[in-house]
Amino acid sequence: MKKTLSESDAPEIQSRRAFSSTLVHSLLALRLIDAARVIPAAAATRPSASTEEPVRVGIAGLTHDHVHGILQTVNPSGFKLVGIAESNRELAQRYRQQYHLDQTLLHTSLDEMLKRAKPEAVWVFNSTAEHLEVVEKCAPRGVHVMVEKPLAVNVEHARKMQALAEKHGIHLLTNYETTWYASHYEAKRLIETGSIGELRKLVVHDGHSGPKEIGCSQEFLEWLTDPVKNGGGALMDFGCYGANLLTWFMKGGAPDSVTAITQQLKPSVYPKVDDEATIIVTYPKAQGIIQASWNWPYGRKDIEIYGATGAIRADRESLTLRKGEEAAQTIPMRKLTPPDDSPFTYLAAVVRGTIKVAPVDLSALGLNMTAMRILEAAKDSARSGKTVLLS
Repeated sequence: MKKTLSESDAPEIQSRRAFSSTLVHSLLALRLIDAARVIPAAAATRPSASTEEPVRVGIAGLTHDHVHGILQTVNPSGFKLVGIAESNRELAQRYRQQYHLDQTLLHTSLDEMLKRAKPEAVWVFNSTAEHLEVVEKCAPRGVHVMVEKPLAVNVEHARKMQALAEKHGIHLLTNYETTWYASHYEAKRLIETGSIGELRKLVVHDGHSGPKEIGCSQEFLEWLTDPVKNGGGALMDFGCYGANLLTWFMKGGAPDSVTAITQQLKPSVYPKVDDEATIIVTYPKAQGIIQASWNWPYGRKDIEIYGATGAIRADRESLTLRKGEEAAQTIPMRKLTPPDDSPFTYLAAVVRGTIKVAPVDLSALGLNMTAMRILEAAKDSARSGKTVLLS
């Protein structure tokens, strides 16, 4: 039966729509395969979706609003939700009622969920500072982990997480919405085929009008705007997309230097963290600029890529190519195909071993360790007012 929303439901629904609509749209609408990641022999012998046992996945935490994207996606391919760990009972019950979840899925601690539900992988939706604790509990049990971006709250945590993953032989993946944009794969293909010449500059824009302004839940705001639990404000929340993408387009290479400026344009709204950040990263023959904001009049996630002979602009919906002074032309994009079309099918394929995670994949641990170095250097630069050298 269709339920009628009361006024008391409005903040929750607004938050849900704000943070999950773009994720779900990308999961349903975009499909393109990065063929280099598929293991041909494994792909050839992969069981059909109807016979392959789904991967048992648990959720750690419900305080990250992106969790709506997984809970409202019905029966994702190769994926079975077997447990949810959340210590906030009121919050857990709110989600249970909203998504009509079985009460037996809910557990008050991660230890309890791991013991009773026995997941093969855990998807993390709590504060960034808690990512390390999740890996500390999952890795010794051989449970794979996917965290919502960024990988960690700082490089120290990231290195501990990396050491645990390598010691216990688990996959430690980082999920970004922008990983599932077909335009990024097409842009990389154009670059690698010489369509714009040698790379010169990449400018990444990620932001919106602010987490409070767009209606984030109180549980999300509590840690997202905390410098300890989130590691910063807009710089961490949105700067991580640029750090991830620049490292990918630069084939995993770390920049030579990082220079950053952060501001509090709305100190009355976000008194503890930055709400505006600009990060400049330099490479031997190129420069990257990351613009991260909680102050823009609309939400955006796009990138401009300039080469010696041409330029590309890419966002979720489209890609344009301009060569020299010629008019820009819209380039058709090949659709993403499973298992590279969504975090659900990707995670399931990684756990099942039907694809191999390359060190420079967008979700890979190695690439995201470099992204964390960029973010940490950016914070250090903003605090000191000096350029930080990484090479």
